[in-house]
Order: sequence, then C-alpha cells, then structure tokens
Amino acid sequence: MKSSDQALVIFSGGQDSTTCLLQALAQHGSDHVQAISYIYGQRHAIELECAKAIAEDLGVKQTIIDLSLIGQITSNALMNDKAVIEDAADGPPNTMVDGRNALFLMYAAIYAKSQGIKHIYIGVSETDFSGYADCRDVFIKSMNVSLNLSMDYDFQIHTPLMYLTKAETWALADELGYLDYVREKTHTCYLGVQGGCGECPSCILRNRGLAEYLATK
Repeated sequence: MKSSDQALVIFSGGQDSTTCLLQALAQHGSDHVQAISYIYGQRHAIELECAKAIAEDLGVKQTIIDLSLIGQITSNALMNDKAVIEDAADGPPNTMVDGRNALFLMYAAIYAKSQGIKHIYIGVSETDFSGYADCRDVFIKSMNVSLNLSMDYDFQIHTPLMYLTKAETWALADELGYLDYVREKTHTCYLGVQGGCGECPSCILRNRGLAEYLATK
C-alpha cells in the first residue's frame, strides 16, 4: 500500500538520486513527491540539466536553490579545474565538498516543513562511496535528530541506498522498472562529459557496478 504522506527528494540528476526519486514515487505515489536540487558552484551544469529533464519527464515538481556562496569559503575538484584525486593518502578525496550534505539536508528540511512534508530522501551510501564523511549512516542519523530538534518537527530522513553496493543500486532501478531509464537519462561523471568519460572514479564505479549487475541477469 502506498503511503499518502508527502516526500521530498534531494535530487541531482545522477544515478543515485534518480533511483531514490523512483523509490519515493513507488512508495508515496506521483502526486505526493517533490524534488529539490542545488546549485553549489559545481564546475559543470550537465547534472542539473539532467535533473530538470528527469523531473519534467516524471511529472515531479522541482525546486532549485542557489547555494553557490559555499564557493566563497571552500573549493575542491568538483568546483574548479583541479585533477580528481580519489585515493589521497593524507585525507578524504579532493572531490569532497565540506558540509555539502549538511547544507542540502538543512535547506531541504526548511523547504519540507513549509510544504508540510515529513519524509526526506537522500541518495547517500557508505558501501560504495568515496570516503565522504557526510555519506555515513551515523551522520544522517545525527542530522535527523538535529533537524527534528531545531524545527520541532517530525522529519524522517530516508537513505534507500545506504547499504547497497553500486551493483545493488542498479538492481533496485531494475526492480522499479527503470534500469534503462537510469542508464540513459542520468549523469554521474565528475568531469561533466556527456555519457560519461569512463575514466573518472565516479564513472568507473558506475560502470563496474552495472557490469556486475548485468552479469547476474
């Protein structure tokens, strides 16, 4: 049975957030799901273009919020022309945007409360991830508590992909009936190459997971 409660999906147009959007649509129904997307100074626009196209295609209301001010206080390989380094020996990869998911969740919660929405979806995972501290389950749970306390509102943050490998995320898209859709419509490449560069860490993870899943079919 589908819930009549409304849901808000933090939506980038990538594989993971699109799969979360599809999960929310299946769970809550198309009339009860909205998407929220962010401009945060990312160095290419193709992901947001995909997000707009997908939201329109699926009939989902999308709100876009400009958080590009974060670029005034921090910078990394997603926000400049530096080479992507995922296996940094002295800390997290240089694609990590400090505070990004905290900001995304906070602004999503502010918007959600204004709309009477209690369910927030975010496509983070600590199984196949790049060492980002704000993708961990413990962080999401702490944000859930903090947001509930700060706004005196009963938010429920959902992380459908938290313990899924990338292959299992592809399997979920297939289970929802959207494997080819996610494969063709979403964008995950760090370098902003249409269809993916096939060489950046994000493309490698995505393609490897797809190959692993297709091998089981």
